[in-house]
Amino acid sequence: MTASDPTTHANRTPKKLMIAALIASSIEWYDFFIYATAAALVFGHLFFPGASPLIGVLLSFATFWAGFIARPVGGLIFGHLGDKIGRKPAVVTCLIMMGTATFLIGVLPGAASIGVFAPILLVTLRFLQGIAVGGQWGGIVLLLTENAGRGRRGMAGTFGQMGVPFGVILGNITFLAVGAALSPEAFQAWGWRIPFLASAVLAPVVLYIQMKIEDTPVFQELKERKEKADAEVVKAPLMEVLRSSKRTVLLGAGLLFATNSIFYISISGLLDYGTRELGMPRQSLLAVTLVSSAVGIVVIFVSGALSDRWGRRPLIVAGAVLLAVWAFPFFWLVDTASIAGVAIAATVGSIGSSLTYGPLAAYLSELFAPRVRYSGASLAYQLAAILVSGGTPFIMTALLAATGSSASVSVYLLLMGLCTLGSVLLLRETNKAGSAEPQHAREAVAEA
Repeated sequence: MTASDPTTHANRTPKKLMIAALIASSIEWYDFFIYATAAALVFGHLFFPGASPLIGVLLSFATFWAGFIARPVGGLIFGHLGDKIGRKPAVVTCLIMMGTATFLIGVLPGAASIGVFAPILLVTLRFLQGIAVGGQWGGIVLLLTENAGRGRRGMAGTFGQMGVPFGVILGNITFLAVGAALSPEAFQAWGWRIPFLASAVLAPVVLYIQMKIEDTPVFQELKERKEKADAEVVKAPLMEVLRSSKRTVLLGAGLLFATNSIFYISISGLLDYGTRELGMPRQSLLAVTLVSSAVGIVVIFVSGALSDRWGRRPLIVAGAVLLAVWAFPFFWLVDTASIAGVAIAATVGSIGSSLTYGPLAAYLSELFAPRVRYSGASLAYQLAAILVSGGTPFIMTALLAATGSSASVSVYLLLMGLCTLGSVLLLRETNKAGSAEPQHAREAVAEA
């Protein structure tokens, strides 16, 4: 360890931090993703009762998109705060906001009770969910990667990334259990609310992080050095990252195009398409998503760990190529309307998505200097959310309705894969001898 590189403070991330981050991230993404399931199954009828089934689903997915429109807002707000006052306070605030918004969705009356106010309140709460998840991702992955020693950041970052498939699994298990325990009528009437109300379990995790987890040594050292110089950490980290790193932000967002598009098609778009167009059973499709997400957890961890040895870019390139190649076979299998075909399509898609997603926590953070890292990484990640993630189920449904063929959605997936491949090829490798990370640290010390 040297004074010129505050990021090399330790050999490993504390286990209690990895466990707390995994649990918090999993519950946070659970809260965010159960909305997608409910939008596909319930919200069209409940909040837009006068619309046809197709229009109701489109309107439901439009409210789903609102959360993604809000995510860059959360990334901007909490990225700024996280670079100024610390990673931990930003994360705790986001977790509280997410739990509250999700619980309130669970008690929200439908349009039959309060009319037009029902969809308005639904969109408002979804927007708050988006702000929360937009702010928490950067904080969680920086708490992990900035507490990890050099050579272990890829693996450490996966404990935030694995929260995504864990959140999907938790959500699907909850919906499967509620669907099995209740009649279809009871599920539509009130059973769908149970997964949202269950978000109250996030409260103890928030308390633990607040009481037991320290902020990262990287941020603490930067703050101490700035205080000795009688200056703030950074007066306007957001403006600095926009001024100095616009290209990196845009290409960083492109890294997520392929993984986000296949992911949201798999967990939400297929649920609507399979039940409404192909006549497949809802419970079987939820089970397929559960299995493919479990595979994704393993691949995320392995790809993140391998990126510490092989570099970040090779794993992302491999995932992007696989997703581009798989774009058409994916829907050829889905259109067989067999559970086995859908399971193979979703599982291979999950492998390609996870190969790309595993190293991204470390990669995006390493692309930005510590003084603006929360703002830069969050902005790149959440820009992809508004450009691709939230709109994908809506785009898929609209393309199917306009063309009558799943080939149009395959073209969309192919283009997303090529965007990710182009982005990673234009960015530098950060995990190799003489990479940019030590230089970032030296710049931060020099400024102090």
